This record gives sequence, structure tokens and C-alpha cells, in this order.
Amino acid sequence: MTLNGDLELTLPQGALLGEGLLWHGGRWWWTDIEAATLFAWQPGAAGPLSCRLPDRLGSFAHCRSGRVLLGLAKRLALATLSDNLDLGQLQTAAPVDAAEPRTRINDGRTDRRGNFVFGTMNEAQERRPKSTIASFYQYSMAHGLRRLALPAVAIANSVCFSLDGRTMYFCDTLSQRIQQCAYDAETAQVDNVRLFTAMDQDDAWPDGSVVDAEGCLWNAQWGAGRVARYDPEGRLMGVLCAPAAHTSCPAIGGEGMDQLMLTTARTELSRDALAAQPLSGSLFGLRLPTALGVPDALFED
Repeated sequence: MTLNGDLELTLPQGALLGEGLLWHGGRWWWTDIEAATLFAWQPGAAGPLSCRLPDRLGSFAHCRSGRVLLGLAKRLALATLSDNLDLGQLQTAAPVDAAEPRTRINDGRTDRRGNFVFGTMNEAQERRPKSTIASFYQYSMAHGLRRLALPAVAIANSVCFSLDGRTMYFCDTLSQRIQQCAYDAETAQVDNVRLFTAMDQDDAWPDGSVVDAEGCLWNAQWGAGRVARYDPEGRLMGVLCAPAAHTSCPAIGGEGMDQLMLTTARTELSRDALAAQPLSGSLFGLRLPTALGVPDALFED
């Protein structure tokens, strides 16, 4: 299936940094990182529910117990939320990069076995490819926090997994390339790091990614205002555009698992750019010709 065209406005929002989008329990869930807020929206509702958190939320995962594993700036925490997203108990699960003040948790999701895999990013003003002080980790209840033996990065993104769970995709956004590697969920071992694909536009910076039911990878490309679909060999299959330059994270879900959705952001846009792209920060979507969604595994808590 090859797609080209435009995404439609689905939910007007003003997210500073919308990220981490996924479908779970009949709702779309995402984070506005800079607003330290988790959102959940049921299609048809006037607007989303929200939960203000004590720190910025880079990524998250739903748990088998019904709790939510939160990737807060410098720690993983397990949260109990009501149906209305009221925050109950919040329990720290593991500190992350406690001795490195320049990093925070960024993109992440569960692997196919229910472990949480995520990366950090360098928040220092100096953001050059050589400022690679961030890492990728796996967290599980059985083994705790384990650093993956992947090259250090400046901004970890695009964490997702092949359908069989044996290949991990990831990137350093500043490299403008998406990498892949062999991945063992049980041992947290990685091997055979290699190129998956490179951006074909100078203004395209790879952000969040997701793998669909055909094994193809969808990647939101910050700066280019688009989401691109690649086949399992890394070949570009099609591009869908949004009227917002900072496209950040795609997901496929909905009741029929045939709805593509995309978060966007307002941060790092000039006043003129925001005036030209007033819908930045909103959710955009499109119904796909076939059901391509693959539910994320629940975190094994």
C-alpha cells in the first residue's frame, strides 16, 4: 500500500511538545512534554482528559495491572490513574541518569515481550552530533534498568520493534538516520547495528516511529511537516503531510485499528511560523484503507 496526500485535523490542541501517541482502551493517549501533562481522548468526546504530573513526561506505557509506567524527566514511576485521569499513587520505579544533569528521558515504548525500552536526550544548549551523552535503556520488573549497548546519542528517538520483536529500530535525531539492530528482549542484548534509512530532505529530522501490521515503519519527521512510511527494507513507500512543521509521533489505532494519528508541536517555531501554522500542537489523522494497527504490549508489572 502506497499513500501520498494530506492529513486532516482531528483534534485542535495547542501542545507545546506533543509526543508519545498510542491507542489503548478505546482512547488516544499522548504527552505534552513541556507542559508535564498526560492526555487521553476518546473519539467523539469534545476534548481530552488530562493529568498534570510533577515533572515532564517523555514517554509512557500502559501496564498489565492497569497502572501506567511514566518516563518522567529523571525517573521511571508507576502511577495509578482514575478513569478521569485523576492521579492517585505515584511510586518511583528507577532513577535514570541521576549523575548527569544534562539529560532527560525522551522517546520509548514496550518491546513485544512487555519490557519498557526508552532513550534519553541531551538538553544542553549545545546540540551538535558530537554532544552524544544520551543512551538507550530497557526496564523490566525482573531485571531493573539495563543500559543497551548502543552508540551514545544526542536525542534518542524512533524506538519501535519488528513484529517478531527481534529487530529494534532507533535513531539519534541529529544524525537524520534511522538505525536498526538485532534485539533480545530477555537478555537486553543488541547486535548488528546498521542503517535502516536516511532522510531524503534536509529539513526532515526523524522523531517518533511505529511499526504496522505489514512490518512497515511510519516515522514522523520534525521540521518537514510529514509522516513517512518505509517498507521493511527501508525503502520510502509514501508520505502524508500535515499543516504543522513539527510533526512528532505517529500511531495507528481506533476501533477498527485503521486510523493513523499524529501529534505535532508548537515549540521551536517563530512567531511568524506559528501565525502561518496556527494548528501546530493539534492531532491530525487519516483513515487507512486497511487495518494496520498493532497494539503495544502491556508492561509486565
